Amino acid sequence: MKWRDLLYFSKGERQALTLLLSLIAMAWIAIILTDFSRTKVLPDDLVTDNMKQDTSLPITPNGNPPNPTRKENKFHSKENKVPSERNPKRIRRESNLHLPSYPKVEKWPLGTVVELNSADTTALKKVPGIGSVFAKRIIKYRELLGGFYSVEQLGEVYGIDEERYESMKSWFSADLSAINQLPVNQLSAKELASHPYVSYKQARVIERQVRKKGKLQGWENLALLEEFTEYDRERLRHYFSFQ
Repeated sequence: MKWRDLLYFSKGERQALTLLLSLIAMAWIAIILTDFSRTKVLPDDLVTDNMKQDTSLPITPNGNPPNPTRKENKFHSKENKVPSERNPKRIRRESNLHLPSYPKVEKWPLGTVVELNSADTTALKKVPGIGSVFAKRIIKYRELLGGFYSVEQLGEVYGIDEERYESMKSWFSADLSAINQLPVNQLSAKELASHPYVSYKQARVIERQVRKKGKLQGWENLALLEEFTEYDRERLRHYFSFQ
């Protein structure tokens, strides 16, 4: 068989082959035209869709939306930043604006002496080393005692240790005439025991002595009782009244 016989087609085969090639060529042309039309229309469609989704964006003279990276874009302005993108120092400063401010307490000049039995919390807080907490504690303890007979009693206030007492003792004095004394012959054991220096046992002994003698004349009526030591008598003599 010669090679020419392989390439020989009958008339009907040539017509079918020609039709097939024509259909293939037409299909390729249609595909090429379709792709070309899509690439031409797609950008305008996208711009139109984007403008429909967000009508708040301004339009520039050339018909395109403005560059989002420009400074005038409202979505990137300082006012529209979320808190996490803002300066942390600025956030702290702004938050401090809402904190309550307390006036600074001025302290007494060096050499000032404050009388313990008449000073209020304002005067006490002006003493270096004393704030609101210690001022309130001093006033409360003073009320329980009936007044201070000595500056050393500040060391008995809760929280005032030896070091703190040493730093503040020179700022105070105590007026003994301002002490409120306890009328021993008129009070019950419960009322006497409310004083920081009187135990309930001591208060009961005083109550029995008053009932027995009718009225106590002075410390000589309590001097021989074992419930009262010399230290007790030294402290309580400023607070007991036998009238």
